[in-house]
Amino acid sequence: MKLAIMQPYFFPYLGYFQLIHAVDAFVVYDDVNYIKGGWVNRNYILANGDRRLITLPLQDASPNKLINQVEVGSQHKILQNLRHCYGKAPHFNVVYLIIEDILSQTERNLARFLDYQLRLICGYLSLSPQWHISSALDKDNGLRGQDKILTICKELSAAHYINMSGGKELYDRNTFARNGLQLSFIQPHLLSYRQLNKPFVPNLSIIDVMMFNSREQCARLLEGYNLV
Repeated sequence: MKLAIMQPYFFPYLGYFQLIHAVDAFVVYDDVNYIKGGWVNRNYILANGDRRLITLPLQDASPNKLINQVEVGSQHKILQNLRHCYGKAPHFNVVYLIIEDILSQTERNLARFLDYQLRLICGYLSLSPQWHISSALDKDNGLRGQDKILTICKELSAAHYINMSGGKELYDRNTFARNGLQLSFIQPHLLSYRQLNKPFVPNLSIIDVMMFNSREQCARLLEGYNLV
């Protein structure tokens, strides 16, 4: 069984969902520390042919808190930005309803808010791995880093752990092999698509991918990666 474990991100980029596409089971890593300036509550959208940062407001967020201990603030301005930036996108009418559903949640817990978001987008993209929440698993929460990942893999009887390519500095193939696990990293291809007849801006939120591509086109984009 192929497994991936990732912190929940705010409308993450295509590579995040390619990772989910590559595995049989996915763990929402909600019981690790919130990182200020990371992707847990912000991402980039397209605005006038360039990148614009959108940020999910949080209340009393701190690196001393776990993601599942942080609360969400008001996010109504994000919808206004999206209407302005993507109103002319070919799939705006369908995709906007999904985003509106996500941003209209009454859920204030950041981890649960993002978990709902990820599940809804995965449903639209026809991604349906086994779904787990890290904090609900039976594991030693005193462990950190690679040791905690290995414990989760054993808990879920994984044979193959797949991570984003940025994890190459964090995980050791020999250590995984000694624990009976194959370790791979996903390497997304450099993919482009039409964005209102302007020069392509890469690595934006999944919002951008969905706004400019049909579900069939999204399915093809999700397959654009290698495992190394």
